[in-house]
Amino acid sequence: MRRMLAWCLCLLSVGILASSFNQKKIKVACVGDSITEGWGLGDSTYPKHLQRILGDGYEVKNYGKGGRTLLNHGDYPYMNEPMFKEVKEWQPDIVVIKLGTNDSKPQNWKFKDEFAADYKSMIDQFKALPSKPKIYICYPMPVFKDNFGIRESVVKGEQLPMIKKIAKQNHVKLIDLYKPMLPYGNLVPDGVHPNKEGAYYLAAAVGKAIK
Repeated sequence: MRRMLAWCLCLLSVGILASSFNQKKIKVACVGDSITEGWGLGDSTYPKHLQRILGDGYEVKNYGKGGRTLLNHGDYPYMNEPMFKEVKEWQPDIVVIKLGTNDSKPQNWKFKDEFAADYKSMIDQFKALPSKPKIYICYPMPVFKDNFGIRESVVKGEQLPMIKKIAKQNHVKLIDLYKPMLPYGNLVPDGVHPNKEGAYYLAAAVGKAIK
């Protein structure tokens, strides 16, 4: 009897262990521009930091592409990229959208009246996926020095209130990356792109929202 009980307990523990190994990871897609892509940061991009913060139960993929805009009439629209199709084909469980910084350039922001509609289009395409992902949209981080045509006056004065309204109207989560990054201007050498340490603080804000 004891031997049989021990054998049953052994089988139960093996089953639990196998189940834990087979447990599906939560797939997180980080959609964005060069700040997400983290060119030159190697293993210290914000999605890489986010993977470490969230842990083994998650699989984080970097779908950042430098210079891309949310606006479809921007100079380099994200939704026109093959990468946008790749994100959807991956069927993520969570989508984090961090776009808008390049939209603040004069040649792009002249189409600002289309910003909310284009954001809704992107959100709706993710909502329509069979995986039914939870969608987070982000405030852009501060522009500590106007550079590359990117303007802090547009980001702070116009985009923040617009994105807040977009999140509410489209029933998606909002992640504030503006306020948490304000103390770290020294970690943004060109005024726009965080360095390896700055990318960690960006990831920490995203990770806090997801967890």
